[in-house]
Amino acid sequence: MKVLVLGAGILGTCSAWYLNERQHTVTLVERQAEAALETSFANGSQISVSYAEPWANPQAPAKLVKWLLRDDSPLLFRLRADPNQWRWGLQFLRECAPTRTRSNTIQLTRLGLYSRECLIELRRATGITYDELALGILHLFETEAEFAVARPGLELMREFGCPMDFLTPAETIAIEPALGSYRERLVGAAHAPADESGDAFKFTQRLAARAAAQGVDFRYGTSVVRLLVEGGQVGGVLVRHGDVQEVLRADAYVVALGSWSAPLLRGVGVPTLIYPAKGYSATLPIRPGALANSVSITDHQMKIVFSRLGERIRIAGTAELNGYEMSLNPVRCHALTARAEELFPGVLDVGQAQFWTGLRPATPSNVPYIGRSPFPNLWLNTGHGTLGWTHGAGSGRALADLISGRRPEVDFAFC
Repeated sequence: MKVLVLGAGILGTCSAWYLNERQHTVTLVERQAEAALETSFANGSQISVSYAEPWANPQAPAKLVKWLLRDDSPLLFRLRADPNQWRWGLQFLRECAPTRTRSNTIQLTRLGLYSRECLIELRRATGITYDELALGILHLFETEAEFAVARPGLELMREFGCPMDFLTPAETIAIEPALGSYRERLVGAAHAPADESGDAFKFTQRLAARAAAQGVDFRYGTSVVRLLVEGGQVGGVLVRHGDVQEVLRADAYVVALGSWSAPLLRGVGVPTLIYPAKGYSATLPIRPGALANSVSITDHQMKIVFSRLGERIRIAGTAELNGYEMSLNPVRCHALTARAEELFPGVLDVGQAQFWTGLRPATPSNVPYIGRSPFPNLWLNTGHGTLGWTHGAGSGRALADLISGRRPEVDFAFC
């Protein structure tokens, strides 16, 4: 079968890889000059099965009210005259119901566990390296109340197969000595020992190179203009390369365009509740001789993460729902480096921080769209929000199975 994949981020590249493995003829279209130059470029670098509790949970509405006027808040709504944003927001509130939160957490945990195993298998098979560390993730808590609120969700993940240990401050420092100066503010932590970290950009670029060597046709510098519907199915994709437009045709089409999936799909009447959630990151060099963390860290107070990438630390987080606007807000950038100085004083060279922002394709439930659209030959692999790197390998493999007429090896609510 000829398959056309739209988008060369982590989701599109993994989809192309597994489709090629299943003997399909694969072409991948990407508007950038290389793979992984947008949302997959400088994310939080965690393979975080243990971060499966959705943004939409029973505590979220009260927090949103508290954060509404704070420019440095972890989750920031910039209300716009945009009906898509309002529809997304209303569904987000519905997903905050306890039963929905539980169901969504289970879905994300199952997909995360499967995807992490797919990534490990892929790493062994290809020999790809990407500053990977299999040291787990530490979830830090500063207050007993915060720990108590988070614990049921963490225990639910453990119930469904994600290993989780609950630690005292002393046990936490024993696992990550770089947190020593933070000990007095720490009330406890949860440790997910099977979680990992690594550079999604390096991984995606190297997987794309291997896929190209094995026959996947990458069309870089080629923008998707619109889908063409003919006879009740997608008949082609109008693309543009420079000033030249052409129609690319295939037997099946995969939309993996992140936040830009939604407007493309609306053009052919396929409704998806995907809205861009702008995230920020800062990548800082470690000062010579300084003790920096090796275990990846999730800071529940500020909703940001710290991951070791060789001699760099990637700090990432926050979410700003402000349409497709891509400017860097200096207040939100400063919040990342200021928190780094609180947790690891003098360890990182803040003056050399490299800031970045990207648009995460968020659904109200955090559960992505993976599977067939209402058109029989149009498939979706999009809407992964903050978990695109965590779910990338498993989503690509599951979608390739579905397109090939196989049953995926994961219990998940596919489209």
